[in-house]
Amino acid sequence: MKNRTLILIFLLSLASFSLYAAPRLAILDFELKDLTLKPGVAAEIQRTASIKPLLAGELASAGYQIVDIPTQAQQSANSGVGYLFDHADVAAQLGEKFDADYVLVGRLHKPSFLFAYVMGNLVRVSDQKLVGKFITESKGPNAELVIKAIESLADKIDNSLDNRYTPPPPGKLKVVKP
Repeated sequence: MKNRTLILIFLLSLASFSLYAAPRLAILDFELKDLTLKPGVAAEIQRTASIKPLLAGELASAGYQIVDIPTQAQQSANSGVGYLFDHADVAAQLGEKFDADYVLVGRLHKPSFLFAYVMGNLVRVSDQKLVGKFITESKGPNAELVIKAIESLADKIDNSLDNRYTPPPPGKLKVVKP
């Protein structure tokens, strides 16, 4: 009888642990949508490439399980610039192949030399639904401002999921190169 009780307790604790397990979140490579008179300069390409690892680091620090989707798989699912951003169903199908609960499809939208928008669409894989559209403004190309925009984006994503993330206090910026 005692063994049955221990087994039952073990199974219940295992079940309750899986209920509270962190969501598995895939973050796709961010696309650059540069509408300025000088689009696609190296600095903007580098800034765009830095967003995914920064965001993954922020959300991982809050306990989210970050799912890696290889660039080749993302490119195969993408039918053109903005396609995955605009098609939650296709993004969800990609996430399902890699056992993600959610997929974040992102874009750096740069309408001006003075500011850019870090945008993210959060897609729930189980029902292929867009569950969040997030936009954070970043003024200027300064790396510290981009980091603050990423922290703000992480906070917005977390608010739609588990409320695990606490942005670092001001002055504690970290720079990550892609």
